[in-house]
Amino acid sequence: MSFKHLFSRALEAAPGRLHFAAHSHHLWPDASYAGQIAAWEDAAMLADHKWNRIFSDVIPEAQRHIARELALPDPATIAFSPNTHDFLVRIVSALPMERPRVLASDGEFHSFRRQSLRWAEAGRIELVTVPLDQVVETAEAGGFDLIYASQVQFNSGQALGGLERLAALARPEGSWVVIDGYHGFMATPTDLSAIAGQAFYLSGGYKYAMAGEGVCFLHAPPGYAPRPEVTGWYAAFDDLAARQGEVGYAPDGRRFLGSTFDASGLYRFNAVQRMLASEGLTTASISAHCDALKTRFLSADPRPDLRLISEPQARFLALQGDRAPALHDALNQADVVTDMRGDVLRIGFALYQDANDVDALIGRLRA
Repeated sequence: MSFKHLFSRALEAAPGRLHFAAHSHHLWPDASYAGQIAAWEDAAMLADHKWNRIFSDVIPEAQRHIARELALPDPATIAFSPNTHDFLVRIVSALPMERPRVLASDGEFHSFRRQSLRWAEAGRIELVTVPLDQVVETAEAGGFDLIYASQVQFNSGQALGGLERLAALARPEGSWVVIDGYHGFMATPTDLSAIAGQAFYLSGGYKYAMAGEGVCFLHAPPGYAPRPEVTGWYAAFDDLAARQGEVGYAPDGRRFLGSTFDASGLYRFNAVQRMLASEGLTTASISAHCDALKTRFLSADPRPDLRLISEPQARFLALQGDRAPALHDALNQADVVTDMRGDVLRIGFALYQDANDVDALIGRLRA
């Protein structure tokens, strides 16, 4: 099957391009254009009052979409921010101890890796990193105030097991468990219902949610981190119980809000979600489509000199080898978009590809 008609604007913009990097920058479907226009029209028509619509309609709709996707019991636990780094900073600012001991995998994305290394350098945190398959066992040994790990690692495509074991370690006073779901959300079916009361989960719309930049979210379990030290004035909405002179916080996920932001990403996200629903497309069905494309590619075995290191949950193939950088450069010259992480070539699959695209990719690789 082909779903190219849902991405006509992006595909027609560069008709000779083979885009196999949806894990990096997912092409935007046509529905996102309609969402962007709706954001502009609301701003033009409502002006200052657009925020009433954003908070009463746009944000609640986005919360419902995410809660349904992740099987979260309460959409109100979800907050939004332009990027996940904002949430990382606010979570750490809320830890009650002076120098928290942080455990993470050694393959976290740059935003966490850079910030955590800088905090460790400054003495703000004590940082321990281990391979992903050792995170759960190391965490269970105890002594950590914050445990941070990716659901699916961005560089290798390896998946984190034992989410419920990690969540069982969580306590409001610490440890806190944070799952970075950026390569899991809408890439693989995810049910957080069993751990929603214990674990933080953060992700965004830039990749498999197809909504572009600026629409990241955090699920914050009730009772955890009630008063982030790094905070914006939106976090005080609906706080009617605050005493005079006290910095108040909303009682739900909004306690992690910052300040004024560009809401157009939320409009795009909602428009894409409505499009998927109207087409009967779910994360499971999209994954099945992409898995068939991956299988077609792997069956051809076009690069036997590269080693496959990614796991089936990843929406991309991670191929490791000395020749990977040169191959990436050659593909780029042939107008094939992939990406590199060290000596790992990443080839991503998406709804806007079909069997003909995979065959074309195989042909250009062999050339």
